[in-house]
Amino acid sequence: MLTQNLPDQERKVSENKKKLRWFVTLSTMPLLGVITAFGLVPQSNLGLDSTKIAIEEIILPKVAPSVAKTASFWRSERVQRGDTVAELLRRLNVEDAAASDYLRNTAETESFRRLAVGREVQAEINSAGGLISLRYLGDNGAQIVVDKQGGSYKTHTLPAQFEKRLFVRTGEIKTSLYAATDAAGMPEAATNQLSEIFGGDIDFHHDLRKGDKFTVVYEMTYSNGELVNTGRIQAAEFINQHQVYRAVYFQGDAQQGDYYTPEGQSVRKAFLRSPIEFSRVSSGFSNSRFHPVLQQWRAHRGVDFAAPIGTKAKATADGVVTSFGKQGGYGNFVMINHQTHFTTVYGHLSRFAKGLHKGQRVAQGDVIGYVGMTGLTNGPHLHYEFRIDGQQRDPLRVALPNAQPVGAADKVAFQALADNFVARLNQLRNTNLAKLD
Repeated sequence: MLTQNLPDQERKVSENKKKLRWFVTLSTMPLLGVITAFGLVPQSNLGLDSTKIAIEEIILPKVAPSVAKTASFWRSERVQRGDTVAELLRRLNVEDAAASDYLRNTAETESFRRLAVGREVQAEINSAGGLISLRYLGDNGAQIVVDKQGGSYKTHTLPAQFEKRLFVRTGEIKTSLYAATDAAGMPEAATNQLSEIFGGDIDFHHDLRKGDKFTVVYEMTYSNGELVNTGRIQAAEFINQHQVYRAVYFQGDAQQGDYYTPEGQSVRKAFLRSPIEFSRVSSGFSNSRFHPVLQQWRAHRGVDFAAPIGTKAKATADGVVTSFGKQGGYGNFVMINHQTHFTTVYGHLSRFAKGLHKGQRVAQGDVIGYVGMTGLTNGPHLHYEFRIDGQQRDPLRVALPNAQPVGAADKVAFQALADNFVARLNQLRNTNLAKLD
């Protein structure tokens, strides 16, 4: 039966395939028509611009050929003791025979050969060690420049351009004033000023205590960026044994500058306590002292300040030289009269200040002579006496008269300046106390 029915089945399958082909053909004709129509539409009718290719030549700017620049370097050195021109140039890395010859032999560079120890020299050199430029400050603060011009060197001077900067330093006494100021980074010249400002109230030989504190505002003068000198203290505070001392510098139009308390009273006493800075008292004022030379007991109506021979002895107040020369146990001495009632005597001097003469007016702090060991003495020191109406008094303990206060005409200007510095000192003190806490 299976064999008989096969032709009929095949015939039916063949007819079904034909019908399927016709169906597929008829259903795809619309799609082919659309595709054909799309392909026949002109491009211009689609609203699209035809692609254009433009070729344009771009002119580039001409680049100048690079010029190789010789590298140069700056180096700075300070003059050291025993330096020669050759040694200083060696440390500056200058290897230039022509420059060395110019600096050693020409008159224009004589100031270079006379530079003091510690002065700074700046040199610009090339990679081969050739000197391009050399600069240093002259004695008057002007900058001296040595430049290479062609195959030789020329020297010219630039005017000094001074600049003052304010510095602030604070410190605490642990051993001595100088040790404390050194630790605070304060220059020695400012330390000397500090001792002079408060020297009438504080005996820096005996009164200092561990824990005393100071704050100082001072100027430093620069020329062309290099330090020239230490300027004046503008304001200062010293706390000695819990007692606060303050000073402000003020210079009115009609008077010389001086230091005053914030209230306008003169800080500077009419007399300094000591005619020598920071020396040791070897013998004090006494009614009975064993004399080291005479080998007997006798009164010592002055104070002896031990110091090396040649130490400067200064007038403790403004006055007039009434007598000087050589006299008995005093050796070389100077006597100065002050304000009629006061007299000071300086003995055992090695020599007198140049030009000193009788009747000469001297100011407080002027050098009148130098420490020695002339007269009755067994070692170098200065014998100092303080007399009131001819009577010798202990110069370290006697009450010293004050100088004049700020004048009435300058009071307003002074008060504005003083208030400004007092505010700074208060701020600095509070800051330092906060750090300690």
